[in-house]
Amino acid sequence: MTKFKVTITFLGLLSMLFIAALPGCRREVSRGDIENPSARPTSTPKPAALTATAKAGPGSTPTIIIDTSTPTPTRAAPETTAIFYTTHAGDTLSGIAMAFGTTVESLMRINGLANADQLATGQQLRISLEAQYTGPEMLLIPDNELVYGPEYKDFDVVQATASLPGIFKDYSEDVLGVNMTAAEIVKLIAEQYSVGPRVLLALLELRGGWLSTPQPTAEQYAYPLGYTALPHMNGLYHQLSLAADALNIGFYGWWMDSLWLVQTRDGTYIQFSTQLNGGTAGIQRALAPASADYESWCADLSRFASVYNSLFGNPFASEIEPLIPDGLKAPELILPWPKDATWYYTGGPHPGYGTQGPFAALDFTTNERNIGCAPSSQWATAAADGLVVHSRDGMVIQDLDGDGFVGTGWVMFYLHLASDGRVQNGTMLKAGDNIGHPSCEGGVSNATHLHIARRYNGVWIAADDPRWPMTLSGWTPASTGEAYYGTLSRDGQTRTACECWEQINAISH
Repeated sequence: MTKFKVTITFLGLLSMLFIAALPGCRREVSRGDIENPSARPTSTPKPAALTATAKAGPGSTPTIIIDTSTPTPTRAAPETTAIFYTTHAGDTLSGIAMAFGTTVESLMRINGLANADQLATGQQLRISLEAQYTGPEMLLIPDNELVYGPEYKDFDVVQATASLPGIFKDYSEDVLGVNMTAAEIVKLIAEQYSVGPRVLLALLELRGGWLSTPQPTAEQYAYPLGYTALPHMNGLYHQLSLAADALNIGFYGWWMDSLWLVQTRDGTYIQFSTQLNGGTAGIQRALAPASADYESWCADLSRFASVYNSLFGNPFASEIEPLIPDGLKAPELILPWPKDATWYYTGGPHPGYGTQGPFAALDFTTNERNIGCAPSSQWATAAADGLVVHSRDGMVIQDLDGDGFVGTGWVMFYLHLASDGRVQNGTMLKAGDNIGHPSCEGGVSNATHLHIARRYNGVWIAADDPRWPMTLSGWTPASTGEAYYGTLSRDGQTRTACECWEQINAISH
């Protein structure tokens, strides 16, 4: 206990040492770097400063394939980091800002908008400007630390935090109608978003002092991760949800080469260094929205490295490379409903959980028309053989390798299953066995349906990844490049995702 308090007090000195060791944290963007990316180093060794600290203390687009080996090879910086988005019916400026990790105020300023409520369908918005700075090159964590993968199999949140003096061990709040402890909330977020609980705990200590401080300030209590831009997203569950989403945006944005900028609270844009890995990009993206400006962001990155090492030791000591092995084969899957039924394909490939990331999920609904969010009377069924390791909050996670942990091997992720009739934890299912009734429970949904996705070693896998397509009873998905749009094809037949009950999206075994 005392040792922990001393270590946390010492973090200020460690942060000053780290800020000096963060390459790029005092450097503005040089357009020459962009025009001549070959001038950059071809690899990045693990920084000596990090090792020393660890020793001192504890439109139609092609399908994108995620390469999950770490550390990554050098990426070539883009000629421009400006991003454009064409609005659709129902879009709001606040929703667009959340999806792209920016602010309403920034979008209004960049696009010369006088009224945030007046968006026209088909309007083109500029999402970001060129960056003023490039970020640091220092690697903070390996990829396997950011995802809820194999290294977390024996990690227990309660055990890791029980001796720490902060509010965390005594806190609880209502989550989806259930009173949950802080440790239970961290585990739930890890399972929903597939992000590492050690990362969540380090961010929670960095921003809110929840592991070291018995009585945080009122703001730290209400917004423990520092995300104050959305006042209604207060409390531990909501704040950790925002952090987990941001971590995934950075992690998968790096791997898919779709994210190059982060933005601090004052509106400053910062370009990723080309020398990062996905785990570090995730941390940089998660810290940016609550950092006041560029200098504060750099200091926060330094403090994160210090906090993480003080709590858990050197994150690179147990690096797994690659997370997805060569020669991996996708599991054989069947459509997740009874063989004598026809369901409807309502959502093409889209993120597995949260707002961005690989388009890992597909949506289906039954033939029960206009039931709104009422639970379906029909059964959703298992797409494969496997053990149920999570069944609550509208979510069922099925472990296909049978070791009882969601972060190893292939898992199936089913969402929006009603509590009444949902399969119990510990049930060993055969493909075709009942798992529950589609509903709106869990996540965000405005109509009853089933959301299904896959992960491998904690990594969300795109439904139409050509190496491991999520083929269901012979139906193979394809994405248009835009979330929720796409097709399923089998034996020369094609069905198109549609929020309707028509022949164009009717799917049968």
